[in-house]
Amino acid sequence: MRTNIVLDDELVQQAFTLTGIRTKRELVHLALSELVQRRRKKDLLDLAGKVKLHPDFDRKAMRRVRGYSD
Repeated sequence: MRTNIVLDDELVQQAFTLTGIRTKRELVHLALSELVQRRRKKDLLDLAGKVKLHPDFDRKAMRRVRGYSD
């Protein structure tokens, strides 16, 4: 999608310095990707304590099946 936006020059310069990215296009892409990732994680954290597991659910058995260890 093509669009024109006005960016804060000082903020863009700080982002270039922090990331090592050289183009505004790459910088905006990274910023959007990180925003989406962060918001998705936040949505998952909002569910903490609200998910009810089946009483017979055995998390240790599930970890063994997936190859994780306790």
